[in-house]
Amino acid sequence: MKLQDGRPTDLTGRLPKEIRVYDFLDTLNISYQRVDHEAAMTMEACEEIDQVLGDNTSICKNLFLCNRQATDFYLLLIPGNKPFKTKELSAQIGSSRLSFAKPEFMEQYLDITPGSVSVMGLMNDIEHKVQLLIDEDILKKEYFGCHPCVNTSSLKFKTTDLIERIIPALEHTPQIVTLG
Repeated sequence: MKLQDGRPTDLTGRLPKEIRVYDFLDTLNISYQRVDHEAAMTMEACEEIDQVLGDNTSICKNLFLCNRQATDFYLLLIPGNKPFKTKELSAQIGSSRLSFAKPEFMEQYLDITPGSVSVMGLMNDIEHKVQLLIDEDILKKEYFGCHPCVNTSSLKFKTTDLIERIIPALEHTPQIVTLG
């Protein structure tokens, strides 16, 4: 695994949703690095990838959640080593019991599948059905790491670019949360 600058030169075999992420970042003139790797389905599988991305990079769990009625949907970015407590988050956002949303909602709203959940999927949420939630600790590192809507590559870019340029272009106002 090797960290490379920008989009792949050869797009053969890349899915359209991944290419759309590179197009989106390039349109915004975001400087980013990329590492290609085997499919990473769990945080444990991401450990080697995390080392390539570097210590100054926030590697997060991306949790796709919904309320009990499956009428409100949330994408939570939380540090990979931080435990997720549903009750704590529910109280902060004023939502009744949260649970993991079904994969079909993930595909419907974000055009991503389990194991590939990423903030970049919000570019596909044109109906704005998903509320972005970011744990405050994500913002403390200089760089942010995420998948380009597939779990066979990982991206690294400045956290300031995420907050000041990428999220506004995604047209999703984040809610910052504090989770223990």
